[in-house]
Amino acid sequence: MSDIIRSDVLVIGAGIAGASVADALAPECSVVVLEREPQPGYHTTGRSAALFAPVYGPAPIRALTRASAGFMFSPPEGFADSPILSPRGALFIAREDQLSDLESLHAELQAEGNFEELDGNGIRRLHPLVREGYAAAGLYDENCQDIDVATLHQGFLRRARARGASVVTKADVNAMEEQAGGWRVHTSAGIFEAPCVVNAAGAWADELGTMAGAEPIGLVPKRRTAMQIAAPNGADVGHWPIAVDVSEEFYVKPVAQQLLLSPANEDPDLPCDVQPDELDIAICVDRVERAFDLRVGRIETRWAGLRSFVADKCPVAGFSTKVPGFFWLAGQGGYGIQTAPALGALAASMILGRPLPAAMAAEGVELSSLAPERLSG
Repeated sequence: MSDIIRSDVLVIGAGIAGASVADALAPECSVVVLEREPQPGYHTTGRSAALFAPVYGPAPIRALTRASAGFMFSPPEGFADSPILSPRGALFIAREDQLSDLESLHAELQAEGNFEELDGNGIRRLHPLVREGYAAAGLYDENCQDIDVATLHQGFLRRARARGASVVTKADVNAMEEQAGGWRVHTSAGIFEAPCVVNAAGAWADELGTMAGAEPIGLVPKRRTAMQIAAPNGADVGHWPIAVDVSEEFYVKPVAQQLLLSPANEDPDLPCDVQPDELDIAICVDRVERAFDLRVGRIETRWAGLRSFVADKCPVAGFSTKVPGFFWLAGQGGYGIQTAPALGALAASMILGRPLPAAMAAEGVELSSLAPERLSG
């Protein structure tokens, strides 16, 4: 059995969740990260149009985002060669029939955000493409930032390796065995053993949990389609905010001198290398052309990603109540990038048997809102 590779912690999945927890654990214990693809971040992490939006998502997500802000704005020395965040701003727009949704959003978040209330003219001042007469009112949040996903993800992986962690690619898990003192994991890259396994397998997390005999968490991978087009008539769009329909029927985000469009769909799908659906593309084009003075002609590129959710749309972070040494780190949905620094550090603290860090508690992070047992029954 000399070919078995042993470590203190085995992290399955090298996306943003696996990379961040491996980075946080590596100074304290030996870590091996297993990735099924030839390179980390091939699936959801590598397909994210991420925004750092402290007002985005359910309350536990917003707390984790606030707890991640210090790292995002001022990453540790040597972590990245360029800033992780850059200014963007978010403009939420509402038709006349959506004004109640806009009022509800404002009422829920006004204590946490610094919103500017806008009429139609104010909306077009910030985003000249919004069609006159389409949007009755809007809210602008200047605190939203673009995230350089590659810089953040690669920073975690690079620092984890520098701290002694190993990342093994092309390591598809095909069997797991609970044994005295931990787990034996059989993969296409060999056999690995560790007392603790971290399930950071993204859309495949519930499948991995079933393989381990853990409780199901009801994870549902949901497809989101996106595309990019050239800016109209050479317009300088780089400084425009992301424009988001208040009911999340679409969003339009400047990316360099192009526009990223999405119908903001959440269509249940199977764990897979998901591809864009032609109906999603058609729905997106129709919604965007109705809302903006924009004619979508040539689509430069199109793609889809899976955003995986449990019932309450909050992450699952904690040890299984059914099998020992099996740690859930799943269900980040569309918030995994913006919460990664805090969630990775929090998961590492839990794995190491340490209490909730005081700085996270101060931001309102509560372990009970993330625990897998909240989903039972």
